[in-house]
Amino acid sequence: MRPQATVVLDGFGTLESLRWHDGALWFCDFAHGTVHRWDTLGEPETVLEVPGRAGGLGWLPDGRMLVVSMDGRRVHRQEPDGSLVVHADLGDLAGGPVNDMLVDGQGRAYVGNFGFDYHGFVRQRPNAMLYAPPGPTRAPLACLSPEGELLGLSEPLVFPNGCFLIDEGRTLLVAETLAMRLTALPVLPDGRLGPPRPWAPLVPAWLWRSLNSPGLRGRITRRVSSLLDHQAIADRSDTPIAPDGIAPGKDGTAWVANALRGECVRVGPGGTILGRVATSQRTLSCLVAGPRGDTLYAATVPTDDPERAAQLDGARLEAYVLPS
Repeated sequence: MRPQATVVLDGFGTLESLRWHDGALWFCDFAHGTVHRWDTLGEPETVLEVPGRAGGLGWLPDGRMLVVSMDGRRVHRQEPDGSLVVHADLGDLAGGPVNDMLVDGQGRAYVGNFGFDYHGFVRQRPNAMLYAPPGPTRAPLACLSPEGELLGLSEPLVFPNGCFLIDEGRTLLVAETLAMRLTALPVLPDGRLGPPRPWAPLVPAWLWRSLNSPGLRGRITRRVSSLLDHQAIADRSDTPIAPDGIAPGKDGTAWVANALRGECVRVGPGGTILGRVATSQRTLSCLVAGPRGDTLYAATVPTDDPERAAQLDGARLEAYVLPS
């Protein structure tokens, strides 16, 4: 039996971007465009409304908050007086909604985007049909200076999503959600990102080759894989894993929020599965944090479609205390 997380908050649209900051858990509800703070004891407070759906979160060294406007394709900055100003406009760079974001200790921000209208596609066709050649449109990570200036773009990635720093800040680990893998990119001295390298595949190699095949094998694989769109079938499978949010684990490992099914998965370099914690719904973000730093938090959703999610308000925050 897998350990099971417990629901601690519910009634949200789509929870994303779990962050621990200044003694509290922060998160976005991108279905309703809000940012929330929760001290883990009372009720969460709504601290900000963001035009164009709130996405990734982070803080500059001086304490000002950065928050992504997904549909606005911008990064906003909250000033000390509470006003919201444009930190960076990514409209000319992003091929789809701007997504998750990491802000490092120097105030540099690494921001991903969908690359295309993902939700528009999957409302009409099974998710597996994204892999019919030439496959999903790729998108780079934008590297921003603390002042919001563009430092550079990474090489194009397959739906770059959650990320965090490893190797004492010398490497950025990023979830390529639609490639079903974790990828490492070196952080150059000027803050730009170097060439990507594989860190952990989360889909069997034979399945990945078949899924992307242009011939009959590919068409059959995509048809069979489309069954994973049925949640009851996805819940009974262990593979593949579609990494959405990711967070540091112990001993150089990563916790992965699996967007395909209700679980967080602990992954080691090379893709070794070291543990799983079950959640009640598909997971979009995870974080090991809390007052004692020993709690795995998971943001779970009945759907990641923002239109349906705003109607359902079925997103939950779940928690599991990790064994010492």
